[in-house]
Amino acid sequence: MKRENESSASRRFFLKGGALIAAAAASGSSAIAAKPENQAPNVPDWSKTLGDGVAVRAYGKPSKYEAHVVRRDVEWLTASRESSVSFTPLHEIEGPITPNSLCFERHHGGIAEIDPADHQLMIHGLVDKPLIYTLADLKRMPRVNRVYFAECAANSGMEWRGAQLNGCQYTHGMIHSLMYTGVPLKVLLEQAGLKNNAKWLLLEGADASGMTRSLPLAKALDDVLIAYKMNGEALRPENGYPMRAVIPGWEANMWVKWIRRIKVGDEPWHHREETSKYTDLLENGTARRFTYIMDAKSVITNPSPQAPLTHRKGFTVLSGIAWSGRGKVARVDISLDGGRNWRAARLDGPVWNKAVTRFYYEFDWDGSELLLQSRAQDDTGYVQPTKVALRKVRGVNSIYHNNGIQTWQVRPNGEVENVEVG
Repeated sequence: MKRENESSASRRFFLKGGALIAAAAASGSSAIAAKPENQAPNVPDWSKTLGDGVAVRAYGKPSKYEAHVVRRDVEWLTASRESSVSFTPLHEIEGPITPNSLCFERHHGGIAEIDPADHQLMIHGLVDKPLIYTLADLKRMPRVNRVYFAECAANSGMEWRGAQLNGCQYTHGMIHSLMYTGVPLKVLLEQAGLKNNAKWLLLEGADASGMTRSLPLAKALDDVLIAYKMNGEALRPENGYPMRAVIPGWEANMWVKWIRRIKVGDEPWHHREETSKYTDLLENGTARRFTYIMDAKSVITNPSPQAPLTHRKGFTVLSGIAWSGRGKVARVDISLDGGRNWRAARLDGPVWNKAVTRFYYEFDWDGSELLLQSRAQDDTGYVQPTKVALRKVRGVNSIYHNNGIQTWQVRPNGEVENVEVG
C-alpha cells in the first residue's frame, strides 16, 4: 500500500480534519441535539404548535438540519476564488440527478449576473444569414429535455501523483448530472445556413474571462444543446443563466456558460483554454490536445472519508455513481479487497446515455478492514483502468482526464481514508 508523500501530508491533514468535523456535524448533530422527550412514545414539540404557512417559504429550501450539505472549495487550490472551483458533496446525494443548489462551480472570471432582457446569442461567421436570438426567441422554439453529466477535465486531477484529498467531494466532486431543457444547436445553425467550408465553431461566454472554446461542427450537429433550464427551473447564475452550451460526454470547459456568441469557421482558433490549458502533457514532452471525451469512470460515494461507517459490522449498503462520455454505463464491479476479487454491483434507476448512473452493492461487513474499489464499463466495452495502468500510458505531468480506479480504506472502527493500492 502506498501513501502520499510528506509534502502533501499537511494539506491532506487539513482536509481530513475538515472532513471529520463535517462528518461529526452531520452524524453527531442529532445526537447532541437529541431530546428524549421528543422521541417515541412521547409527542414531540413540533406536533404541539402550528408550523409556517404556505407563503413563508415561497421558494423552497432544505431543512435547517441539512445545513452541512453544501458545495465546498479548497482555498489554497487556486490564486483567486473568482477563477476557482467548488465541489459537489457526492457523499450526501442519492439517485442519478444532482440538486441544482449543489452542482459544482468552475468559473474563470467569477459569476456573470446577467439581465436576460439585455442578453443575446449571436451566430455569425461562415453562415448565409447571421442571426441574433434572445432568451424569449429560444423559448418560442421546439425544445427537448435530456439528462447529461458535466465533468470538469480536472476532476481527480490532484490524484495523479498519489492519494491526496480525503473525501469523494474533493477527489471526484467536479461533476453533476442534470435534466436540461433547450434547443438543439443544429436547429439554430440550420436557420443561419452553413457555408460549404464550415467545419468549426467558436463558443464564447459573456463572463469577465471571455471564455472561449473551439467546437468541431460535427459534434454541434450531433447532440449539442443551447439550454435555458436545469431540472425544470431556470439555469442558476453560477451555471450559466440565462443560457449555456451543453456538450454531452465532453469535458465541462467546453460547456460555455452565459453563451453570447457562436462564430462559424473552417479551423480551430487555438485560444488559451485549448493550448496552455486543458491539454495533457505526456512524459515525452508532447501534449495531447482536443481531448474532449470524458472516459468511463466511477466512485464509491458511501462509505467514503466524509461518510464513515458507524455501525461497526453487519448489513452494509455501498452506494456510488458511474458515467461515460462515450455512451451508457453497462456494468459496475466492486472489490472489497483492493482489486483481488470483483463482484457485480446493482445498477439502479434510469441508465441514460452520457449521464450519471447510480449503483449499489449490499453485503454483510464482518468489521474487518476493507479496501473498496469500483470499476465501470460502458456499452462500447471500455473498462475503467487502474491508476497504475493509466500512468504507464499518460505519465503524471497532466492534471486532466484522470479516470483511474479509486480506493477507500475502511478501518475496523469505520473510519475511511483515501489510499492507493500498488
